[in-house]
Amino acid sequence: MLLGAPARAADPVHYTVSFAPSGDATLDSLLRQTSTLVDLQQKLPPAPFALIGRARADAQQFLTVLHSLGYDDGSVDITINGAKLDDPALPDALTQAPSSETEKVQVTPAKGARFTLGRVDLPGLPPGFPRPAMVKPGEPAFAAPILAAQPALLTALHNAGYAYASVGAPVAVADPATHLLDVSYSINPGPRVDIGPITFTGLKRMDADFLRRHIALATGQLYSDTAIQAARDSLIGLGVFSSVTPEPPSPVNAQGQAPITFRTLEQKRHAVTLSGLYATDTGISIGTSWLDRDLFGHAETLTLSAAANDLGGTGTTSAGYDLKTAFAKPDFYARGQTLNLSVEWLKESLTAYSRRALLIGASLNRPIDPQKTITFGPNFVSERVDQQGVSRSYVLLQFPINFSWNTSDSLLEPTHGFNASLTLTPTMPIIGKSHMFIIALGSLAGYLPVEPDGRGIIAMRGQVGSIQGAQHFQVPPDQRFYAGGSGTVRGYTYQIIGPLFPDNTPEGGAAMDAFSIEFRQHITKTIGIVPFIDAGQVSAGNAPFTGTLRVGAGIGARYYTGIGPIRLDVAVPLTRTAGSNGFALYIGLGEAF
Repeated sequence: MLLGAPARAADPVHYTVSFAPSGDATLDSLLRQTSTLVDLQQKLPPAPFALIGRARADAQQFLTVLHSLGYDDGSVDITINGAKLDDPALPDALTQAPSSETEKVQVTPAKGARFTLGRVDLPGLPPGFPRPAMVKPGEPAFAAPILAAQPALLTALHNAGYAYASVGAPVAVADPATHLLDVSYSINPGPRVDIGPITFTGLKRMDADFLRRHIALATGQLYSDTAIQAARDSLIGLGVFSSVTPEPPSPVNAQGQAPITFRTLEQKRHAVTLSGLYATDTGISIGTSWLDRDLFGHAETLTLSAAANDLGGTGTTSAGYDLKTAFAKPDFYARGQTLNLSVEWLKESLTAYSRRALLIGASLNRPIDPQKTITFGPNFVSERVDQQGVSRSYVLLQFPINFSWNTSDSLLEPTHGFNASLTLTPTMPIIGKSHMFIIALGSLAGYLPVEPDGRGIIAMRGQVGSIQGAQHFQVPPDQRFYAGGSGTVRGYTYQIIGPLFPDNTPEGGAAMDAFSIEFRQHITKTIGIVPFIDAGQVSAGNAPFTGTLRVGAGIGARYYTGIGPIRLDVAVPLTRTAGSNGFALYIGLGEAF
């Protein structure tokens, strides 16, 4: 038996990687980020031949990085222990090296001169068609805009009526002597056409003629991919379809038009939902609903819901209920305008008051643009309200007008944008000792991302309300303002902030203001924490910002799911008041605002 160093062809090789500076910090950073040698250095130590293979793969990848930044003349030299990768002695040297040795990999880039764009040729481009702005002669020859110009040019052609256009991949020719890169895109525009007949496949109950009227797309208008995608989005917005896919335009017809087909898949017509909420002040709320998504074939919805609420809360006196029937008809006399009708029977037993009420409402919801909506219509309220042992009946006719402006990106978990709302509710008492009055309520919530991908969000909300035309005791108790609880100042018992009767139960007021700030921080993909501070006040007079300010603070936990975050908030009042507990707990779906 011969003694000596054993063969190590399958033994792992330990190595370090060093990068010589190129003079371009962006290039140096990208070389490290794309290096397999760096990425797998600790994860998977290689055998000798595998180390050489990694280095060769990096050498090819590094050339791609150089070219992407316009260094088409550049090169990258990689050595292992000073030996080039094609050195025939390198494999044996690595195999015979002691197992305790750490091999040294050196990466030395030579970027050379940066190329700039020379000619940008667009053979086949229709006369007068604007050139893509992202590739201009004289600019650095970065790969990203050169490659992105192809789909951008194709989209521009499709949006200008060239439904059958095609654009070839860019062909680049480099001139090392002048450091210029000439680029050419071969274009076949095809005919310029209008939109032809619009058809739908997959319909079971929906009326195709209604869908044609609903979408802002008509036979005879100039073909546009953007218009077709907008029509697809409006079809999804009806809530009837689980998917809508515009198919590629059919061959041009005899009228020189491009027929359009939408492939649809209708959702199940009926749905049953269950819901549950808990807060220490308002107690448990359990509800269920039944939904018909397409009552008469025109995307009408009918919703029947029932909920048991006020179960065991510190701000309630007994259990209540809420029974509601709601009907919605889209495109009511105008595209995008929705008619909403509702009838609701409810019983509330709160510390501030208790009531039994019949509410009948009709409203029109009309979009001004994709972000702004106005909603208006009459409400009829017939109720019996008990407060401080006095029972009164009221019949009110109201006409609320709401303007909303929402630029946020999500209903349950917004990460940027804002959500603003202003509601004016003129109220005419028909029966009951009350004066005519107007309720004004405005709110503004904003969301500021402070970390990438929505991992850290600062969320803020402000609310201001005032009742004009009557003093607070001239307004039915349920129409007054209250603060405290999850909707205003967490930590304080529901409705406890504001003027109090001698027995420390809430009176309600004629003005209110509240402010909240949260920091929503993801810890993992599914877990997050949310510290928060709320403040608010209610005054008997009509002017906001004149009551006694109360502040609550707390921290929340979030479990993020596919349908939104599950929220658990714990809050305490910083100044404990009569009728308020030492802490409050809130559990629900979605963020607090």
